[in-house]
Amino acid sequence: MRFMGGLDADKYDRQYTDKYLLGRITQYLGRYRGKVILVIGGFITISVVGALRPILIAAGVNVLATESDGTTSSALTIIIGAMLVAAFAEYGANWLRRLLSSQVIGNVVAEMRKDAFKAALERDLAFYDVNKSGKIVSRITSDTQEFGDVVLVSSDVITQLVQVVILLVVMLNQSWELTLVLLLTTPMVVITALSFRRLARQVTRQGSRAMATVNDVIQETVTGISVAKNFRQEGMVYNEFVGVNTQSYRINLRRGFVLALIFPVLNLLSGIAISVVVYVGAQLAVTGVVSLAAWFLFIQGVDRFWFPFMNLASFWSQFQQGLSATERVFALIDTENTLQQTDHRQPGDLKGHILFDDVVFEYKPDQPVLDHFNLDIQPGKSIAFVGHTGAGKSTIAKLIARFYEFQGGAIRIDGQDIRTFDLQAYRQRLGIVSQSPFLFSGTIADNIRYSKPDATDSEVEEIAHSIGQGEWLETLPDGLRTDVGERGAQLSMGQRQLVSLLRVLLQKPAIFVLDEATASIDPFTETQIQEALDLILAQSTSILIAHRLSTVRSADRIIVLQEGKIIEEGNHDSLMAQGGHYAELYNTYFRHQSLSYIEEARDLFGATKST
Repeated sequence: MRFMGGLDADKYDRQYTDKYLLGRITQYLGRYRGKVILVIGGFITISVVGALRPILIAAGVNVLATESDGTTSSALTIIIGAMLVAAFAEYGANWLRRLLSSQVIGNVVAEMRKDAFKAALERDLAFYDVNKSGKIVSRITSDTQEFGDVVLVSSDVITQLVQVVILLVVMLNQSWELTLVLLLTTPMVVITALSFRRLARQVTRQGSRAMATVNDVIQETVTGISVAKNFRQEGMVYNEFVGVNTQSYRINLRRGFVLALIFPVLNLLSGIAISVVVYVGAQLAVTGVVSLAAWFLFIQGVDRFWFPFMNLASFWSQFQQGLSATERVFALIDTENTLQQTDHRQPGDLKGHILFDDVVFEYKPDQPVLDHFNLDIQPGKSIAFVGHTGAGKSTIAKLIARFYEFQGGAIRIDGQDIRTFDLQAYRQRLGIVSQSPFLFSGTIADNIRYSKPDATDSEVEEIAHSIGQGEWLETLPDGLRTDVGERGAQLSMGQRQLVSLLRVLLQKPAIFVLDEATASIDPFTETQIQEALDLILAQSTSILIAHRLSTVRSADRIIVLQEGKIIEEGNHDSLMAQGGHYAELYNTYFRHQSLSYIEEARDLFGATKST
């Protein structure tokens, strides 16, 4: 089951030091330097005002203890007034600090999310072959949000630590003896807090991985819900989700236990430390070494002194969770593609001359799919690849599209090494239709225009009506404005493939790659698809991974592959005359696809239309 391995690190995961992570986060914060400076000013104001309260109270106690004339009431009035001013100042500074902090953190999360999403777009196809899309989505959404939430909470701890520094200076000025006692008790709390660091990072990292697995299962289930229902596997899918959800629950329970354990332990240690300070202070106050006001200041200040350390320790697992989330996001951003581009030359107007020169390619080490493969495709010609599954047909198409990196030899387009082209510019000269054509939510017109966003409505309409004079649109409720649904679910497979072909036809690519769908479609739609295909073949160098006889016969040249090698080539008639592997494939796969049946269907639909 999937959930048994849900806590394994992804192949591209990395482990960064805390120093590196914090430094990189600082780079994001540096983009909003002005607001960050104001936030820091708010921190300092809140810290100073917060530390001022016990000082003012101690001053009031000192007034009550030492003054006996009429000046007491005026001194107390000043102290009370100062405390009111401090309260309003603290409220105002805290409001401004939270407002600006939310804006800065929101901006940083948005920037980090954009960088992660851009990185996901830039990853090559090989990356998605081995990494679950649901886990990648979790890094872009959940992990970036987790980082933002933790940073927002961290600001409170930073404010409290600044208060500690201010209080420490004041208490040292009041009594170095009590300050020394306080500092001597500090190491046991700090060391205990730091000892939880490794455990906290481990359980929070596992928690993030478990949640990513949950997201992956949900996304895959929702995407493939029709298949689950077709095979009545709702129960199995539910049980699988229960498994990964239970695993996530257990990991979060373990994380909660670590968090719950930290606070009581540190509370116990800080209680012991406070008791020591109060006892020693009382002894010094009785003997007159320190004043009553100074002792009262320590009683008030010691709690404020220890609270940030306790809060930091209890918050430590959350802080580690934020760093773990950031670590996962940066791992996605930093992951390198396997494609090796040696230059960024603009391809210009390609003619489409494709040459495979002694190419070696393997998906896994020491398991070559293409072994010293050679092939010359002349510009403007169409090549149909046929062969059993695993023969290397799709691999050749993917190498031409630069979805994968080959390990040896060279691929040249118009005499230029394919690795020297600017990847984005090169792919703009390619038209690709996959075996399972993907349509985006929106109308048919939107999907046709996807290859050329600046195309006008009249251009889209002209392309759509270039096939059968647009008769295929009349079978749709709203013609070009028909909504295709999620992933094109409102259209049949044949209609989806037709829309994908029209998208390429609008693009007018130099090189066309078709991984033809194997699903059966009605003869009328197949006729429309073949008509669109013929228009594309007439203007492009075409690579056809063919599953239909009509597509094979329309090619200028047929290449028969077996285990990554060319064993036969020619046209349909010559290959059939040889009686070799192609003839065997024809009798196995193509023989039942009668062209006369398609012609009869075309005449039937045409006659029906005319009446």
